Amino acid sequence: QVQLVESGGGLVQAGGSLTLSCAASGRTFSRNGMGWFRQAPGKEREFVARINWSGVGTYLQDSLKGRFTISTDNAKNTVYLQMNSLKSEDTAVYYCAAGGVGARGNLNDYDYWGQGTQVTVSS
Repeated sequence: QVQLVESGGGLVQAGGSLTLSCAASGRTFSRNGMGWFRQAPGKEREFVARINWSGVGTYLQDSLKGRFTISTDNAKNTVYLQMNSLKSEDTAVYYCAAGGVGARGNLNDYDYWGQGTQVTVSS
């Protein structure tokens, strides 16, 4: 089992920044692919970014490149999502997920999910 707890969400003005954290516990060694997804009201959950615990295998949604960055801190078993130049369309619940080393942008690649953290960007 792997437990994931997100934090760092909140209300921010457009153009601002937020850093989300995902603290992992349990059998984290069994799930090397870590991802961030988001779900806006009335929309399907969509892929944001993914990374391996080693810090390699970074992949971001094309439309978010240049604004979002994913990283890890193995000592803290934590995955981060740095979000800059936030826009109103970034408003969503952001979820952390854990999957196998081959996990990419498909929700079905991930079998452990956090409870989500709300990000609201005001214009």
